Amino acid sequence: MIIQVDDIEFNILVNESDISKDKLPIIFLHGFTGQSSDWHFIYEKLSDKYLPVAIDLIGHGKSSSPENPDYYSTDSITRQINRIITSLRFKEIVLVGYSMGGRAALSYCCKYHPDIRAAILESSTAGIRNFEQKKERVEFDFLLSERIRTEGVDKFLDYWFSIPLFESLKDIDNLESVKNQRKQNSVIGLSNMLAGFSTGLMPDYWDRLRNINFPVLLISGELDEKYTQINSEMSKLIPESEHIIVKNCGHNVHLENPGLFIKFVDQFLSSHITSR
Repeated sequence: MIIQVDDIEFNILVNESDISKDKLPIIFLHGFTGQSSDWHFIYEKLSDKYLPVAIDLIGHGKSSSPENPDYYSTDSITRQINRIITSLRFKEIVLVGYSMGGRAALSYCCKYHPDIRAAILESSTAGIRNFEQKKERVEFDFLLSERIRTEGVDKFLDYWFSIPLFESLKDIDNLESVKNQRKQNSVIGLSNMLAGFSTGLMPDYWDRLRNINFPVLLISGELDEKYTQINSEMSKLIPESEHIIVKNCGHNVHLENPGLFIKFVDQFLSSHITSR
């Protein structure tokens, strides 16, 4: 289905006939270059009491890719997610976000506490604390943004999937299919998202983690040492949290081992979400 927020159209992957039923919505947010269909593997594995809802974030999939970079800021993306949730008349939700989608989910968590029952953040971060490191990351993401505009999506994705962060993806059987799916994204959308929603521009949420008052599951792959360390630090600050480190996986656990990912999500929800 399509939901319009201001003059932007957002594609939502959801069974519309189930929206009005008494099911707890689970909002799935994909990573950079991804799309809502990335989460389709888990839809039929969830209990009937949940309603899976995946959003094509701005600049991705079938959602709009406006030229104006202001639409891609942290505040704008957080507000867009909130407007979508409000349009669907969801009063309580569970949030699931991977990497960039995890940053969007955490940004939402820090701004809209009351409607969140729980959150699952995979390979994500609470931002960059050091000013110089923030500056370096902004400059790096700006260069990547320009690279997309210069080389196009296809060539950029060849580069993107070759970086060390995604080394372990080379072992999955459907890598070419995954890459081809992502090539449907637009130059403008991906470029603006890198420039506007850079980790360096994202607010530093580390001091706010102690205020999160709902259960949080942090998932990272043991081969992804950087984000496993970040998630370990986050887990120490979030009062009701647990951190699962998945063996033989890198940055994208749900793609590298979907069966285990589903298992951990199911166990977490069963433990922390009581009947409504």
